[in-house]
Amino acid sequence: MGPNEPPMTTEGSETVRSLGGLWTLGEGTMGEGDCGGVSIMTLGYNPQLKRFVGSFVASVMTHFWPYEGTLDADRKILALDSSGPCFSGDGTILKYQDRIEFIDDDHRTLTAFQQLPSGEWRQFMTTHYYRVVG
Repeated sequence: MGPNEPPMTTEGSETVRSLGGLWTLGEGTMGEGDCGGVSIMTLGYNPQLKRFVGSFVASVMTHFWPYEGTLDADRKILALDSSGPCFSGDGTILKYQDRIEFIDDDHRTLTAFQQLPSGEWRQFMTTHYYRVVG
């Protein structure tokens, strides 16, 4: 979606599990048809770097997204930095940041930003996650 296009809404699901108590693995499904796909997010804490590290891959893109980030003082927002191709496909590499905000025990959001060549940060996606027990 471009900056002047209307928002798009899709639904999906995610299963999150621990890997040895050190890593989390989030396996997601999203959308349908051309907008559908699957994704895997890994997150953990590196005590030597004193930073969170991880990755994101999705079946709808060819780029591997490595993460490195920090948790804010209130321990509510995890800011994960990465870099990758501009969505226009022109070969430009941009900085990206995914911010995971923990609203409560049953709700979190992931808001994605990209830093444009002008230096301006542009939000391009917000995802709401709700815990479903069953």
